[in-house]
Amino acid sequence: MNYLGVNYNYKHVPKLDPEFIPFGVWMDAYQAGATVPVAIAVERNEGFISVRNAKIHGTAEMADADYRFIERYMKFLLWSIGGFRVYICGCSDIAKKLQKAYTPAGERAFDYDFFQKLYEQPLQILDLPLAECPAANEAPRPIGGHVNGCRIGFDAGGSDRKVSAVIDGEVVYSEEVVWLPKVNPDPNYQYQGILDSFRTAASKMPRVDGIGVSSAGVFIGNAPMISSIFYCVPRERWDEVKTVFDRAAAEIGNVPIVVANDGDVSALAGAMGMDCGCIMGLAMGTSEAVGYVDKDKNVLGWISELAFAPVDLNENALVDEWSTDLGVGCKYFSQDAVIKLAPRAGIEIDPTLTPAEKLKVVQALMEKDDPRAQAVFYDIGVYLAYAVQQYAKFYDLKRMMVLGRVMSGKGGDTILATCQKVLADEFPALAEQITVMLPDENTRRVGQSVAAASLPDIG
Repeated sequence: MNYLGVNYNYKHVPKLDPEFIPFGVWMDAYQAGATVPVAIAVERNEGFISVRNAKIHGTAEMADADYRFIERYMKFLLWSIGGFRVYICGCSDIAKKLQKAYTPAGERAFDYDFFQKLYEQPLQILDLPLAECPAANEAPRPIGGHVNGCRIGFDAGGSDRKVSAVIDGEVVYSEEVVWLPKVNPDPNYQYQGILDSFRTAASKMPRVDGIGVSSAGVFIGNAPMISSIFYCVPRERWDEVKTVFDRAAAEIGNVPIVVANDGDVSALAGAMGMDCGCIMGLAMGTSEAVGYVDKDKNVLGWISELAFAPVDLNENALVDEWSTDLGVGCKYFSQDAVIKLAPRAGIEIDPTLTPAEKLKVVQALMEKDDPRAQAVFYDIGVYLAYAVQQYAKFYDLKRMMVLGRVMSGKGGDTILATCQKVLADEFPALAEQITVMLPDENTRRVGQSVAAASLPDIG
């Protein structure tokens, strides 16, 4: 196989998506022939900087491949680490192209807008000589794992909110309440819902020592900077959004509150349940949600929004409607992947159904061992195996815990078994190093609410 002058090979081509070009596999083949050292540094809040070294070919014949590699590599770094300033070091021509792409009117306008909103300053792409690449400044920090005292654990979902009262690690009360945060532009709606859940849990305990919150979104401190549960709130009211959890906690009392991304909390639940680190939690639901804790059960301070990070270099891949990019994770590890592959397998789905209902149609066929549905979930398992190989280049992985509604039933079993089989055949050393698994029984017992409740250190 050849793409942009790079010969690459892989054994397990998806049955329904034969043009799939796994980024990690192509990257290895590309790097094997590259000789010119370059570096990319990404700077985020508080002066933290992540640096990655690589090589390009640096010849006229390989100019397109060089740009494609750096552009995709940088995009993966942005969406895994996050940042408001990117230093492209040692490849000035490529840096200048990227500067044009990452503008309000450029090819990567969505990315530019996202990171400008996240860090409240324009995203900069800087062109530097390799010798002037800034030094790395990483700072992993502990996250949760505390079970002493009377705690509130709150999980802010897009369709329901869950809260638990937890005393010394044991859930004494929990409830789920349906709400509609994504369609409410007044942030007072979300605030009142959050406060109501806090008050309910507080009423079930003799006191409240701390509050932990798990929520979709990207946070700086406890402030939601980007979050789907505030999707319709206008930016001019975002100051109310940034204080919403702290204000609700203050109504309960002078207690510590910690807010964390729900993906990181899922990974924390795995770390608590299995008493180990280097865990990535990957949830396949409405989109792809990812979290990670390192060997010391710390979070890296990265955003890990891999739904928008590239996994496929096929230039005919399905375009993500929101980010306007193609080959990104949300189209491979979510209900969108099932919906994308179903027609190719010969499954006709009523177009008037919601995405969740379309997923259920294919899952119902899978429960009957329909070979068309089996092909759909087989291909997602292939995608996942090659994503594991790619993600392991950026994260120190020992376990990948896969969850979410796409992983339920026989479809999930097929995804998992296929992924494990492909890894063992294509990357045997990696298969020895990384266990891809469903949440084990201990992790299920810990659960999202207990993991969220464990976030604050109350001493």
